Amino acid sequence: MIEIDGSQGEGGGQVLRTALTLAAITAKPVHLFNVRAHRSKPGLKPQHLKAVEAVAAITGARVEGAKLGSQTLSFEPQAIVPGNYRFDIGTAGSVSLVLQTVLLPLSFAKEDSHVVITGGTHVPWSPCYHYLAWHWLHYLRQAGFRSELALDKAGFYPPGGGRISAAIAPAAALAPLTLAKRGALRRIRGLAAVSNLDIGIAERMRSRAMQQLQDSDVACDIATEVFDALSPGAFLLLLAQFEHSQACYYALGVRGKPAEVVADEAVGQLQEFLATDGAIDEYLADQLVLPLALTPGVSELRTSRVTQHLVTNAGIVKRFLPVAIEISGDIGRPGQVRIHAT
Repeated sequence: MIEIDGSQGEGGGQVLRTALTLAAITAKPVHLFNVRAHRSKPGLKPQHLKAVEAVAAITGARVEGAKLGSQTLSFEPQAIVPGNYRFDIGTAGSVSLVLQTVLLPLSFAKEDSHVVITGGTHVPWSPCYHYLAWHWLHYLRQAGFRSELALDKAGFYPPGGGRISAAIAPAAALAPLTLAKRGALRRIRGLAAVSNLDIGIAERMRSRAMQQLQDSDVACDIATEVFDALSPGAFLLLLAQFEHSQACYYALGVRGKPAEVVADEAVGQLQEFLATDGAIDEYLADQLVLPLALTPGVSELRTSRVTQHLVTNAGIVKRFLPVAIEISGDIGRPGQVRIHAT
């Protein structure tokens, strides 16, 4: 059984999710302790517990410690079983993080699967649905993973109630990625969206972002949309498409935050990225380490910022797989990631 100290590195939920995903794929049992030790409320929260239950469901795992607040977990997976699965977090916990935990294991099943997850689709501290659909999945498909995502209903904090569905096919021939240079900026596309709010708020976010980006000297196309959801919500997502890569950033609205401030936050993040030589954003670098560690060959990534999340994730991956992961660059600065998987 692999022993994982959940307090290592950034000490958050990612340690748990990566360990669960790799335990499922490698069929190696894992024991985690000090789960989410660095968080203000350590232990399993609803979205983490649902990730445990989801991976247990698709692998028929034997589990001990799967309860809210638990800081220890023993997980012994069996074979990955494709099928139709439904998971309800019951809160505004991130559906994206639960999906990321089960998508890769189900990609190694022998038949197609369909997964429906209910919870928060656009909530703080996690990739929103559109980040996955527009950006993360774009690169997974390039590497040979085959999935389709759909937003059935948006879900914002605090009620959640959003729903996404994923069709997951067995992975094709996997191939490494080279994202070392971004090349020239070709286009910026985006989405300004609201739920249970006047469309004028989305139009204000769009207008402000277009104004802030007018010096980019490239086509900028930001759509506006109204989503069905249980509660008010708003977000602005921007995707910068370069000659050889792309980067994605977004900001969420909350009660009392003007639409213009939401736009400024999203644009500000993108402008910070543009000031570096990164080929991909820091969030994607973190999220590509695991799938590329499962992809034979050498992958190269140039990230706009080396993060503790990235370093921690690489360390967990190496506990399960015979892979070399080299990260050059200081925390908080641009850096290079080299992943040599066998």
